[in-house]
Amino acid sequence: MWDYPRPPALVASKESVSVVVGGVTVAESTRTFKVLETSHPPTYYLPTEAFADGALVPVAGSSFCEWKGEAAYADLVGGGVRAERAAWTYPSPTSDFTELLGYWAVTPLAVEACYVDGELVRPQEGGFYGGWITSKVAGPFKGIPGSWGW
Repeated sequence: MWDYPRPPALVASKESVSVVVGGVTVAESTRTFKVLETSHPPTYYLPTEAFADGALVPVAGSSFCEWKGEAAYADLVGGGVRAERAAWTYPSPTSDFTELLGYWAVTPLAVEACYVDGELVRPQEGGFYGGWITSKVAGPFKGIPGSWGW
């Protein structure tokens, strides 16, 4: 991932990606995108239709990414559990990321589990980024203590 570009690249993926909240698979797709950026593990984006009915609950608030634009957030709900602000989307993505329209990222740190091709994902540390760490990527990753200025 140290050879990932900056600005980040958007890559279509056919990997099997799933998200679990409250013991329930709330999202699953083989039609995803990955955002690849220097010093970060990939962040996966799933299409809205990959989420179970009622799993995405929009909430107030936003943030801004210099590359993708303004993000909107949602809680993820499954099995009686609510993962607060666990998902985000770009309702009006920048021109380089228009393919993300209608797609949602999920931070593994906020949910019970995420999987890529059956492999349990390790969340990126720090709580700010939403990277998915698998055996295919090697760190160190931004987000750990002392890495803010990398």
